[in-house]
Amino acid sequence: MFRYFALFLLLSLSFEACKSPTETQTTSKTPASESMAETGVNPFWKNANIYFLLTDRFYNGNPANDQSYGRKDDGAVLRGFKGGDLKGITEKIKAGYFTDLGVDAIWMTPVIDQVRGYTDEGTGKTYAFHGYWARDWTMLDPNFGTEAEFKEMVETAHAHGIRILMDIVMNHIGPVTDADPGWPAEWTRENPTCTYTSYETTVECTLVDNLPDILTESNEAVELPPVLKAKWESEGRLAEEEAKLDAFFQRTSFPRAPRYYLIKWIRDWVRKYGIDGFLIDTAKHTEAEIWDELKKECEMAFAEWKADQGDLKLEDQKFYMMGEVYNYFMEGGRDFDYGDQKVDFYDSGFDALINFSFKNDANKSLEEIFSKYDQSLNGGPLDGVSLLNYLSSHDDGAPFDQARERTYEAGTKLLLSPGAVQIYYGDETGRDLNAKGAEGDAKLRSLMNWDQLESDEETQKLLAHWQKLGQFRHAHRSVGAGKHEQLQASPYIFKRSLEESGDKVLVATDQAEGAKSISTFDVFEEGTELKDYYSGEMVTVSGGKVELDTPFDMVLLGIAK
Repeated sequence: MFRYFALFLLLSLSFEACKSPTETQTTSKTPASESMAETGVNPFWKNANIYFLLTDRFYNGNPANDQSYGRKDDGAVLRGFKGGDLKGITEKIKAGYFTDLGVDAIWMTPVIDQVRGYTDEGTGKTYAFHGYWARDWTMLDPNFGTEAEFKEMVETAHAHGIRILMDIVMNHIGPVTDADPGWPAEWTRENPTCTYTSYETTVECTLVDNLPDILTESNEAVELPPVLKAKWESEGRLAEEEAKLDAFFQRTSFPRAPRYYLIKWIRDWVRKYGIDGFLIDTAKHTEAEIWDELKKECEMAFAEWKADQGDLKLEDQKFYMMGEVYNYFMEGGRDFDYGDQKVDFYDSGFDALINFSFKNDANKSLEEIFSKYDQSLNGGPLDGVSLLNYLSSHDDGAPFDQARERTYEAGTKLLLSPGAVQIYYGDETGRDLNAKGAEGDAKLRSLMNWDQLESDEETQKLLAHWQKLGQFRHAHRSVGAGKHEQLQASPYIFKRSLEESGDKVLVATDQAEGAKSISTFDVFEEGTELKDYYSGEMVTVSGGKVELDTPFDMVLLGIAK
């Protein structure tokens, strides 16, 4: 999602190492994917519990790679590399951190090769720790890890039933610095700066000064940027990379225009590692039609990768793509309004869009939130597609509960909401969103508070709350993908049901702490054994109700899975 306080304090706009496999020349193409209007989004993704983390800020698994390329630890507060890496993510997957939180997919900030230098635009030295200042789409940045570590992370996640989503940037390259030359004029524009008053002034422009905008609208053939060509030559892989590009362009018959180079480089991550999906950064700042081109290439690459795997550990699902269309609000339905025209990004390859409405809706009651989202997603304007709801992020300067005073409420509202959800790293542990001494979006990007979690009992209790809700959601797709129905206003009780699978749940809030009797409202048949996912207690429906004695005021009922 969104990240340009890192360049300029007042602007909050946007939130591969790996040698790609040689392109195989084929005489026939994989059939184009079925349209989402015909198939809809898989209930797994409609219900998905997605954990979003800043790779550099999550966990340091290998201190030896903390300052690659001669970078220094001299950035302004929280504007330099701090050591988080792929190995650290893998360690936390193995430790069960994500499984305990009911996480279905991990979305990490970009890990491709970043500019080596820094900018200083009034906020102090800022390095590319966030991953959105690309230098080379074909390799990993060594600050984040190695090819072997990337492969291990993906395989470890899959072995734990967790999918991996890469954060993809096609809008711009990294800024020009003393260590990083720019790209030719046939590749990028350096002006005008976007004013966001129309489609043209949002798309054919630079997000901020010194962030060269890729000419994704161009169909003119271009040569490799000299700086990239020289880099590959010094690394001894120029001939190899050129041969791969030749094979790609011969297979596809695409013109050698800038966006098709990027599509080739990006698809290779899917083909080589089995990446399950993408978050597309700055989607509204690029022509919507290019995303369908990218989606089809990645669907093909994903199918090819899966064909090589044999016995898959995960369900056989299509490649998934969600978009960051900054300031997309669900009230607009499928369309995003540029002012002079509207664009339906769902019609351009996207399964879901990040929903900027939810952080405001979170101030409403549970029923107001749930009924609103149900009416839109089930039979309403967003039927057949999905939303990604969030409360905080790495560059949203006005998150819900920035002071972290409503953390239990936040977990309840987010994880029980219809639609997919995004946990921003540390939402579940009350990580500081007002980092002392930091400016702009750096305040939102503090290090994950592992030490606090280890030593503070209240933080542990908070995490347990999010874990129970997350595991409930993970076990029952009806929570996010099902039909919502209020059963009782006070104390509040509702059900969710997913017709295609028969999955259903019943949730009761504001209950007595201790002994409680809860009507099941004929949601479950007499004699059905249920699990309360909040207390872990097993109960049986008797006389149209269940009896529990737990120290909690919330009950999460569903068939044990």
